[in-house]
Amino acid sequence: MAVDFSEILVVGVSSRSLFDLESENKIFDNEGITSYRDYQQLHENDVLQPGTAFHLVQSLLHLNKDAKKRIVEVIVMSRNSPETGVRIMNSVQHYELDITRMALSGGEPLAPYIDAFDIDLFLSRDLNDVQSVIDSKECAAAIIYDPPTEFNPVDNRVKIAFDADAVLFSGESEHRYKTEGMEEFHKYEKEHENDPLGEGPFAKLLIKLSKIQEELPTSIELSPLRIAIVTARSAPSHMRVIKTLRNWGVYVDEAYFLGGLSKDKILKAFGAHIFFDDQEIHLIETSKHVPSGQVPYATDSPLFILNRDNLSSK
Repeated sequence: MAVDFSEILVVGVSSRSLFDLESENKIFDNEGITSYRDYQQLHENDVLQPGTAFHLVQSLLHLNKDAKKRIVEVIVMSRNSPETGVRIMNSVQHYELDITRMALSGGEPLAPYIDAFDIDLFLSRDLNDVQSVIDSKECAAAIIYDPPTEFNPVDNRVKIAFDADAVLFSGESEHRYKTEGMEEFHKYEKEHENDPLGEGPFAKLLIKLSKIQEELPTSIELSPLRIAIVTARSAPSHMRVIKTLRNWGVYVDEAYFLGGLSKDKILKAFGAHIFFDDQEIHLIETSKHVPSGQVPYATDSPLFILNRDNLSSK
């Protein structure tokens, strides 16, 4: 009997995002699969340390304990073979993570399995896999950065933060800003503040998170799942964001319109379990304080082409 995931948040997380496997990955890169296999088998009873996405996954799964029904599923996805994946399975069991599904592809790319598992959010450290998922438009996907050195969640609430343009919303406005300048950007956004922004790669994820909030026993204002938007937008362009969310029927707990101020301190104060942004310039700083992931542009998008042309002209 098929499982209906239409009302469940399904997160596909790579083993390197969930656990710290960077030393092991270097063995694979430098010494090959045989040395990697031998190392993993020798250490298969050694518990892996948490990776960047560990606290997010742990807290998301905790929501199931309070919800009216199961609302979160996590699938560990790895290019390990079943043989070398034993250490990952043992570590999942050690941390008592309520994970029952795994994909061990034996070296094959993971992106083709996104649809098969009905995944809403894919987190990985592999650029090619993430880019393939973004290009397919099957679900939200991000490249996970190294974990912050001193991230300690203050409570069991899940806190997820998003950039706005080219993440939740389409890249149209960001492209206009980069090609026409700030003045034209603000003028256009003011004139079109009643026109909903187009959906970006994380729009459907945001909508699903909002629906999941409704399944939790507390009022939405007191929900253990908190959503924040942290964007460089400022007045007057902020109104279009608010009205778009209203049009989508989405409740966002917090919004910060920074007008170019640094995002890292805001995110640290918010205590984000994960922050998604499209621009490396922001993520270099935010990743020092909170778990962070980069949302790449689709290869057929104007922003991807603009960035590629700018790099080639330098």
